[in-house]
Amino acid sequence: MVLTLLKAKPERKHAKQICKVVLDHFEKQYSKELGDAWNTVRDILTSPSCWQYAVLLNRFNYPFELEKDLHLKGYHSLFQGSLPYCPKSMKCYLSRTPHRMPSERHQIGNLKKYYLLNAASLLPVLALELRDGEKVLDLCAAPGGKSLALLQCAYPGYLHCNEYDSLRLRWLRQTLESFIPQPLVNVIKVSELDGREMGDAQPETFDKVLLLHCDRLIDSQ
Repeated sequence: MVLTLLKAKPERKHAKQICKVVLDHFEKQYSKELGDAWNTVRDILTSPSCWQYAVLLNRFNYPFELEKDLHLKGYHSLFQGSLPYCPKSMKCYLSRTPHRMPSERHQIGNLKKYYLLNAASLLPVLALELRDGEKVLDLCAAPGGKSLALLQCAYPGYLHCNEYDSLRLRWLRQTLESFIPQPLVNVIKVSELDGREMGDAQPETFDKVLLLHCDRLIDSQ
């Protein structure tokens, strides 16, 4: 008897398709509201791979050679043109073609040079317009991308990073350890508190509060 082993063919991943009905609805709605700007917005929405993997450079271990290499590979600065608030210390790059940089490994004692994140997650950080010396609370901080981005913008007098989920809290601590130099750690507090109670427990403590609980979808490391 001859036994023939049949190998199951690996299932092919179906490429995500843009729903034409939805896009047509958006076309009618937002072309009226946004005018000529809609063409740019549409291109961005229909090409998510070009903005999902932004490269945020770490100013505490600035990668000059990597920055040159990014330019050679066709990356461009995320912040182009005039913005109400855009610190020169924050450097973030995007590829004009779908491309993802490899993540750096966590090494105790060595600061990473860059952080991968969805470019959209920087918008609430810029909206805070953080200034040197201000006290800021990142209420749902894990995995740490926006806390890190805040520190690229300014030197806060006090940064409180809170995460209620214990598993994500460990991820947050590792992110801060991987990117922030030891002297700056003195102005950072990490906690595992219920955010609903922090206002009563620490009234009038913070100048600004960042609350955005969707990092499971938009942040990567």
